[in-house]
Amino acid sequence: MAENRTVLVTGGAGWIGLRTVPLLLERGYRVRILDSMVRGDREAVTRLAEGGDVELVEQDVRYGGAVHQAMRGATHVLHYAAVSINKGSADPYESVDVNLVGSHNVFAAAADRGVRRLVFASSASVYGDPERLPMSEDGPLHPLTPYCISKRAAEDLLGFYQRRSGLSWIALRFFNVYGPGQKTSAYYTSVINHFVDRLRAGEAPVIDGRGEQSMDFVHVDDVARAAVLALESERDNLALNVGTGVDTSVATLARILIEAVGADVQPQFRDREVLVSRRAADTRLAREAIGFEASIPVGQGMADLVRGTQP
Repeated sequence: MAENRTVLVTGGAGWIGLRTVPLLLERGYRVRILDSMVRGDREAVTRLAEGGDVELVEQDVRYGGAVHQAMRGATHVLHYAAVSINKGSADPYESVDVNLVGSHNVFAAAADRGVRRLVFASSASVYGDPERLPMSEDGPLHPLTPYCISKRAAEDLLGFYQRRSGLSWIALRFFNVYGPGQKTSAYYTSVINHFVDRLRAGEAPVIDGRGEQSMDFVHVDDVARAAVLALESERDNLALNVGTGVDTSVATLARILIEAVGADVQPQFRDREVLVSRRAADTRLAREAIGFEASIPVGQGMADLVRGTQP
């Protein structure tokens, strides 16, 4: 594109960031990755940088001066950098420091630098345990942990900088993201990893209760596409769900994975009391505001994940 557009991607050396950067390059953006590289994939960033339109700023979002400097010349921002939900509960101090103080540094610098659009990776966890399904953006918010609370507070900070400085933003409330390259310790897909490990060992997956608890699994490539759509949409200053709108029960997930692995087993059900919870995104607003609809059905995505192929 003739227009000079530079995206600062915080946490861009992480899993979702590295799935998003190639999409940005296809759209003609230059990409500046700001990442502490504590968990980032340096080899993957190096490969991307060989094309000449990607640079790495090895810094931490907790340092406001470094963020402000990295923001110089940026026209757009994708803010992915965060401490994960499971680590956030284990260390609330770091969770608040990175996810709230760090986010504030990014938002304040973006407002000061006059960026055209900031897209923030929020989370469906801001809803807490849902009172109704599907979960809509205007529903009640009951964040339960430091991670969830920090995501909710960060959305409020975006509203503050919109009112004070005219910052244009969109917060994307990601549901249960999964896909190739995800770390096996990922909180929301631990059940997937547990089932796959047992199946590959020739063992049946073990399900607590009747397996009625469910999640809205959305593929990482759909999530990355949603971020780019939000970066370029005419609508702004709102939070949007990013999910499929389909809640997949643990029992159904087990059957999908058994078929994908090709194992000759049946799920085992453990008589254990569980708090039955269901999650499914209301996807109407995302479709209307940025034109996003998930394109990878959960059955296909899970099968491709197990087989090690791309959807």
